Amino acid sequence: MSSKIPIVRQIKWVSLAFQLFIISLIMLAWYQFNKTYFTLFAALTYLILSKLLRRLITIEHRKGMIKVKSEDYNSTIIHFKNSYEFFKNNNWIDKYRFLTLLSSGRMSYREMALNNIAFCYGQIGNGNLSKEYYEKTLKEFPQNTMAKAGLKLLNSMIKKST
Repeated sequence: MSSKIPIVRQIKWVSLAFQLFIISLIMLAWYQFNKTYFTLFAALTYLILSKLLRRLITIEHRKGMIKVKSEDYNSTIIHFKNSYEFFKNNNWIDKYRFLTLLSSGRMSYREMALNNIAFCYGQIGNGNLSKEYYEKTLKEFPQNTMAKAGLKLLNSMIKKST
């Protein structure tokens, strides 16, 4: 299902070096067992491992993304709030996601959750809560360009309506 909602995936390029190291270790392990197809087995192992880790650990985030794609913003917010709380309580998973989730995303899951909550509130017409969550994002993650852009958009809409 294609979505009209823009989805941004920024990559933290430094973490890719670590992932290449992990792939190399997996290849080395498979090479011990099968010298012919070790590359294929290593690629499949890495793919399965990364998908499994993300599927098990980011359950609420994935549920939220599914709801966003179906434009069900009211029920989406709770999933992103749950995701935020999970990663706040388990900060080490998010901080070391290049290892724990084999993910090279630049934005943390907490950061994504706050941006997504703000976006959803904006989509259902609650500009005040949208602004509040973008501000909360910037308080925790001052360099977040998505929150800065969201606030600029909300502020320009407020100026136009007055």
